[in-house]
Amino acid sequence: MELAEAKQRFIEAWGKLGSEWGINRTMAQVHALLLISPEALTTEQVMEQLQISRGNANMTLRDLINWGLIEKQHRSGERKEYFFAEKDVWTIARQVAKERKRRELEPVLKLLTQLQEVEGDAQDPEYTTFKKSVTDINKLAGNVDSTLETMLKAEENWFFGSIFKLFK
Repeated sequence: MELAEAKQRFIEAWGKLGSEWGINRTMAQVHALLLISPEALTTEQVMEQLQISRGNANMTLRDLINWGLIEKQHRSGERKEYFFAEKDVWTIARQVAKERKRRELEPVLKLLTQLQEVEGDAQDPEYTTFKKSVTDINKLAGNVDSTLETMLKAEENWFFGSIFKLFK
């Protein structure tokens, strides 16, 4: 397989994987392109290589910056903006986990905590079923939150060593 074909296949695969992470396909494909590019790329280079519109490229690059997955760079004497992706996969995984936690898990935890405060008759099966379900889901979500916090604070070797110990 030639390098050009391998790059294209990687970009497509990363796009599919990204959608599993909660990132849209184009966003993941732009990230993949920047991930495998040794140099920072301009918006025009991203547009050309992925065959996407300027509006799509600009919006996607802004979203990737907001997710903390890429950074904007300026070169002295040039007006163009360049974009560069972090290459360390562990750092990328932690950043995605951090953003998904902030965007998805934290609002659910807040809602579940509020729902636990529901008042009702302890003899009412509808109330007790609701209360138990919300409490159990809140406990599970809290455990997921704790695990993500551990991952976010952990070093790569310690984290994977701990995970592998669980499966022995």
